[in-house]
Amino acid sequence: MRGIVFDGQTAEVTTDLEVRGPGANEVMVRMVAAGVCHSDLSVLDGTIPFPPPVAMGHEGAGVVEEVGSEVTRLKPGDHVAMTTLAYCGACDRCNTGHPTRCRKSFGSLGQPFTLDGDPVYQFASNSAFSELTVVDQKQVVKISKDVPLESACLIGCGVITGVGAVFNRADVQHGDTVAVFGVGGIGLNVIQAARLENASRIIAVDALPQKEELARQFGATDFVLAGKDVDSVAAIKEIERHGVDWSFECVGHPAVINDAVMALDWGGNCVVIGMPAPTAEMSIQVTHLMQVDRGILGCRYGSAKPHRDIPLFIQLYLDGKLMLDELVTQTYPMEDFARVVDDMHDGKLARGVLRF
Repeated sequence: MRGIVFDGQTAEVTTDLEVRGPGANEVMVRMVAAGVCHSDLSVLDGTIPFPPPVAMGHEGAGVVEEVGSEVTRLKPGDHVAMTTLAYCGACDRCNTGHPTRCRKSFGSLGQPFTLDGDPVYQFASNSAFSELTVVDQKQVVKISKDVPLESACLIGCGVITGVGAVFNRADVQHGDTVAVFGVGGIGLNVIQAARLENASRIIAVDALPQKEELARQFGATDFVLAGKDVDSVAAIKEIERHGVDWSFECVGHPAVINDAVMALDWGGNCVVIGMPAPTAEMSIQVTHLMQVDRGILGCRYGSAKPHRDIPLFIQLYLDGKLMLDELVTQTYPMEDFARVVDDMHDGKLARGVLRF
């Protein structure tokens, strides 16, 4: 079958990838569509260390092909969105409703694939850039067939991470002010979630001027064009004199995190979502935090509860409140993966989606 495999140097489409059948608690999914996320690119450039060879992709939707003997809530033919969260479902964190804090969900290095007889790792317990993949049943959520799979695939990372950060990790109240640093797939979902929470002002910050139209489409009330000659914090405070109640860092760069913290009003909180290099460090003036109740919150995968959140997102979409179709800038065949990467680097996409 076809799949995109990264060998440590290049990521290329192969037709010789193979996947084993599902175990008792696993599901085999025939992929229909998969979003290309910056986390995929971070593996290619080494920002996210991952051992090769690895079958890439982690943001997918498809149709159930086969289920294991212990799977009862899914059947072949079901449309599903997939998640990367391979939580155990049995530890104290899972049992108290915090699956993103499950220690067993970190560092999973399964090898359900082979290429020319050699084992291939599964990226993010998912590997959505393959015609077939096998995942634990907890990573698959049945969705309505009324939702196009090209749109539904984005729920598994960009949507659940961005919307989840607002709904689950932050506590944005009606009338609060918000700044969103980085208007990519995650930032756009933070923006629309802040809109759904009735934030009074949503300031989008990005270095690319073409992102302003998208940001406003999803709910931004203001746009700051960042750059080396622009003081983003000062620009935000020209809009909101004392700063904002909430800032969301969706870039993964220490300097941007610093700006997101410095843009806070008294009592404000910064939610850090972006993925920096593992060794990245930041420096913050301590009194800026402790004297006036400011805070910094880390947020993994939108602090998601996938089997609660994904049905909610689907219903919000069907009710016309959550924008999914608009996130898909362009679809591509799998063989055009390199072109998607180039378009992402050029800032042309909210999300590029591969079709199989």
